[in-house]
Amino acid sequence: MNTSLRTDLTIRDICEGFVYNELEGKGLFGLNGKLTIQPEYQRNYIYADGKKDVAVIDSLLKGYPIGVLYFNKVGTDRYEVLDGQQRITSFGRYVTHKFAVKWNGIPRNFDGLAEDLRDKILNTKLLVYICDGTESEIREWFETINIAGVPLNEQEIWNAVFSGPFVTEAKREFSNSQNANMQKWSAFIRGKVNRQDYLHTALSWVARGENNIKEYMSTHRQDTNINELRNYFTSVIDWIDSVFVHIESEMQGLPWGELYEKYHNTPYDRDDVARIQQELYADPYVKSRKGVFEYILGGCQLPQLLEIRYFEDSVKKAKYAQQTSEAQAHNISNCPLCAMGKDSNRTRIYKFSEMDADHVTAWSKGGATDISNCQMLCQTHNRAKGNK
Repeated sequence: MNTSLRTDLTIRDICEGFVYNELEGKGLFGLNGKLTIQPEYQRNYIYADGKKDVAVIDSLLKGYPIGVLYFNKVGTDRYEVLDGQQRITSFGRYVTHKFAVKWNGIPRNFDGLAEDLRDKILNTKLLVYICDGTESEIREWFETINIAGVPLNEQEIWNAVFSGPFVTEAKREFSNSQNANMQKWSAFIRGKVNRQDYLHTALSWVARGENNIKEYMSTHRQDTNINELRNYFTSVIDWIDSVFVHIESEMQGLPWGELYEKYHNTPYDRDDVARIQQELYADPYVKSRKGVFEYILGGCQLPQLLEIRYFEDSVKKAKYAQQTSEAQAHNISNCPLCAMGKDSNRTRIYKFSEMDADHVTAWSKGGATDISNCQMLCQTHNRAKGNK
């Protein structure tokens, strides 16, 4: 890959014919139409947070350097941004009045600045390396870099590596913050739309796991539609809605794709599911509410998903003292199961450290985690009971 340095370009030049798509949240063109600011392999614009975008303009006003930019040469006098699209989009948006910055304590849009300050921004010269190489060289270089101190995440890298019509359509559906479905999806998906988290989730579902995303994207790279991706994603979302009446915050980020594959052929009574869910949410002994949903889907057979609270030390010590006192009075073991045996442990008095607390009636069968349902067993019997 060959590179050449240009120092003649200014912000005024770059902003000539600047186009920004508010719907998709990305800079499109600059340099009077000769520069593609956000090629499809680039990440979405993530600086529109009132901090990073403002910092770019503040640096320009104070005369601070904003770093080297890299353009990929794609034709005669035609370029696309390889590194720097966040900064370029920031000053392009400011010059075209998309946001304001504080100057001398007062919020000012571009037209609100004094003429000399406007000229200072527009006449700022940029350091631009023009890169000329094969597609594989450009993609390999792009994959290894960090942009403005914000590392590319895994999905952003894969979008670059497998750029093409499939990624374009997939980003339009799952990386568009203006998509009317985002609010509904956000109940089940954790992350940010513009950092490709929703797209990453959708791909992990249809590919049957994160480890298969790269292969899936490679296989479908030249597809001109995302029907399979969209339909599978919709099937998972609709299935969740068909099973659960109550949508809770703990549902966000669960492995719904895996759960769908495992349980979507199982019939559920929505009213029963709602009742059990409410009971579990009201149960003070359930530590993991995130586990409630798979617990219900699995027929309430895996209480370990709920991380049931253990007996408090005060309860265990009180029960130990009670059992030991009664056992000594009857010359039997303070482990009820040992006391029923016929070996030498029948009369053994165990130390507190040699015993574990156990539910008399299992929690999964309605037994409470309080002293009335607690018994102290020797560790051997408790572990044997737990393995049944």
